[in-house]
Amino acid sequence: MEANNKISFASEYFNKAYDLHLKGKIDDAIKNYKMSIKYYPTAKAHTYLGWAYSLHGKYEDAIEECEIAVELDTDYGNPYNDIGSYLINLGRFDEAIIWLEKASEAEDYEPRHYPHFNLGRIYEKKGDWVTAMKYYEDALNINPDYDIAKSALLRLTALMN
Repeated sequence: MEANNKISFASEYFNKAYDLHLKGKIDDAIKNYKMSIKYYPTAKAHTYLGWAYSLHGKYEDAIEECEIAVELDTDYGNPYNDIGSYLINLGRFDEAIIWLEKASEAEDYEPRHYPHFNLGRIYEKKGDWVTAMKYYEDALNINPDYDIAKSALLRLTALMN
């Protein structure tokens, strides 16, 4: 099959997968992400497949997909943050910090407030509220409308008074 056709099929399957994903049809989304990857593997498709796995609590599978994404495109920030988030869910905070720091430095990453917020979550769970608050503030400096970070910061501020 010609390369352009493979890319076209991969794109069609990815778009279908993403639409299904947003509709909550995760199993069907997974099948379509896998078809997209079969035709033309991209960091984005592997990352989103990982996200779909995570919604089933399959964090190790999700991490594997994101690691493949990182191998395909080291500048794409989403898989770094996602790995960090999955490691938080697994209680592996120190490992998560490494990935989240990489996410915050990635060249191709739009929602830069996420890794800062996730770092805040880690330090809050570790009992280092001052550092947690710093990261929540960092997230808000990047995205002042990020209500979850606002709530977290307010909660910790109240607890410290």
